[in-house]
Amino acid sequence: MSLKRIGILAGAVFAILFVIIVALHFGQIRHDKLPFVVDSVFPPDKPFIPGEVYATTMAEIVDHELNSGFGWRPNDLFIWGPTVMADNNASRQIGIIMAIRETSRVFKDDLTKISSNEYDPNLVIADTDFRNDAARWMLPSAESKYRDGVDHLRLYVAGLHANPQSSRELNQRNVELVTLFEAWGDLLGDAHAMLFTKTNPDGTPVHAWQDDDYFYHAQGYAHVMYYMMLAVKREYHQAQSIKPVIEQLMEETLEPLQKAATMKPLIVLDGSETGVFANHRHNLDAYISEARQKMYSIREELAH
Repeated sequence: MSLKRIGILAGAVFAILFVIIVALHFGQIRHDKLPFVVDSVFPPDKPFIPGEVYATTMAEIVDHELNSGFGWRPNDLFIWGPTVMADNNASRQIGIIMAIRETSRVFKDDLTKISSNEYDPNLVIADTDFRNDAARWMLPSAESKYRDGVDHLRLYVAGLHANPQSSRELNQRNVELVTLFEAWGDLLGDAHAMLFTKTNPDGTPVHAWQDDDYFYHAQGYAHVMYYMMLAVKREYHQAQSIKPVIEQLMEETLEPLQKAATMKPLIVLDGSETGVFANHRHNLDAYISEARQKMYSIREELAH
C-alpha cells in the first residue's frame, strides 16, 4: 500500500473517530438533562401526599438511565464495554447509582420511619434492588434489579393514594431531613477527594486518560442531588415557610449542583493551576465544594 493510501486511510479513520466523539459529546449533553420537571408534575398550587414527590423523582432518575441513550453502561460486554467510547456515561452512572443508594436508604430508614414503626415494604425492596452490583450483567442483571426498584417506588406512590393507605408517608420533620443532608455531604466529600486524587485505589498514579472517570463519577452524585433537591424543596415547603433562610439556602445549593451536573467539556483535561490548559476536575470541584458548604449551612439551620 502506498504512503498516499495510508495517509488517506489514516485521515478517514481520524475523521470517523472525531465524528463519533462529537456525536457522543452532544448526545451526552442531551442525556444529562432529565426530562422530568418537579414543578410541572407537582405544581406548587396543587396538593400532594408527602413522599410521592420524593419517590417519583427518584424513580424518574433511575428510569432515565435505564431507558434512554445507550441504556445502562457499567455492565456492558467487552464488544461495547464500559471503557469503550461512551465510557463517560458509564462512570457517571456509577456515581448516579451510588447517590441513589444513599438517597433511598435515608428515605427508608429515616424519612418514612419513626421510632419502632415498621419499614415500608416497597421501600425495603427498592433499596435492596438498588444495591445490586452495577457491573453485573446476569443472574440477576443490574438492569433487571434497578427496574424492579423503580417499579417498587411507583408501587409505594400508588400505596399513598390507596384507600386505605398502604404506604408510609414522608414525615416532613426537620430532624430526619438533617440525616439526608449529612449523607449527601459525605458523598460530596468523596467527590471532592476523587477530584483531587493523584493515585488510584490500587496505588497506581492517575493517568491523563483516567481523569474523565473521576470527573464523571463525581458528576453523577451532583446529578442525583440536583433533581432530588428540587423534590425535597417541594416536600418540605412548610419548613421553608417557617424559616425562609432554609429556602434561600436551598436555592443557593441548587445553582452549583446544576452547574456540576451539566458541565461537559469535549475532553477532560488535567492542566496545572498556572498552565494554558484547563483542569476540569478542579473546575468541577469548585461547584461540588460550594454545594457541600451550602448543605452544611442547611443542616445547621434545620437543627436549630
